[in-house]
Amino acid sequence: MDLKDQLKNLFPDHVPEENTEKESKKPDYWLQDDPIICKYEKRKGKPITILEGYNGADSDFKKLAKDLKTFLGVGGSFKNESIIIQGDYRDKIMEFLKDHGFSVKRVGG
Repeated sequence: MDLKDQLKNLFPDHVPEENTEKESKKPDYWLQDDPIICKYEKRKGKPITILEGYNGADSDFKKLAKDLKTFLGVGGSFKNESIIIQGDYRDKIMEFLKDHGFSVKRVGG
């Protein structure tokens, strides 16, 4: 007995709504013409990935930082108009940003 059958037993009069439209889970960010710069550094011996060059609103950039950290499952911060992600995730970050419509430029190694 799966979950739908159990729910039918609990609520026999309920008619489930069919959602024909698939909602886009991509948040709307302000897109810019200039590429976002994605670079790699080591600070105190630990790798970090830095994103710079976003000239939109700070709230959009903070939202993007939160979504990136959630997507990657890592820590990070938003400081001085740049996103700092713990670890070397340049490839995954660039793929995430390209999927959301950004142009990205890789800098360094």
